[in-house]
Amino acid sequence: MSDATRAMTNVPVPQRLRRWLIGLGLVAVTAGGAYAYRCVGGHCAMAADVPAAQQPTSQVERGRYLVTIGGCNDCHTPFKMTDKGPAPDMDRMLSGHPEQMKLPPPPKAQGPWVMSGAATNTAFAGPWGMTFAANLTPDKNTGLGIWDENMFIQAMRTGKHFGQGRPIMPPMPWRAYGRMTDEDLRAVFAYLRSVPAVHNYVPDYVAPE
Repeated sequence: MSDATRAMTNVPVPQRLRRWLIGLGLVAVTAGGAYAYRCVGGHCAMAADVPAAQQPTSQVERGRYLVTIGGCNDCHTPFKMTDKGPAPDMDRMLSGHPEQMKLPPPPKAQGPWVMSGAATNTAFAGPWGMTFAANLTPDKNTGLGIWDENMFIQAMRTGKHFGQGRPIMPPMPWRAYGRMTDEDLRAVFAYLRSVPAVHNYVPDYVAPE
């Protein structure tokens, strides 16, 4: 930290502002700009003193975090067999069910078994029919390239493609993701727009016979 920055962090903060910083979010706006503060024992330090892990992340980084903990790769990234067992093929990250993988009719449900899945973990069959994990990359012809932010949010809120099309079928947990805040859904969409585009045409949903 420079001498100038060190001097600024030691400038006394008025008591009313200090109480506000401590209680409401640690951000102050002054004529010189906006500053993030950490307050301990009555002393408030500028963001330069705050460890990076405690500082706000960008929208795309927030989206990456949410996609990771939300398990999006578990279904939307095809699995491949490795020497350690099945693992997501990150060369095809979030590209959905591989278009070149032609599947036979799903096995008939027996007893309590009501769902079956492909070895890639990108195709599923059950009483609702057969569904295929969508291509979430920004490819304009086969992915989310023509979607806008509002379409994505509405799809997660309503469980419908493009926010107004056919219902999104299981096992996509749109009801859970739809409970995210608008801010978090925007972050997820921003991250999905930042990943490499993969041209991969996912088969259409197949209704039950």
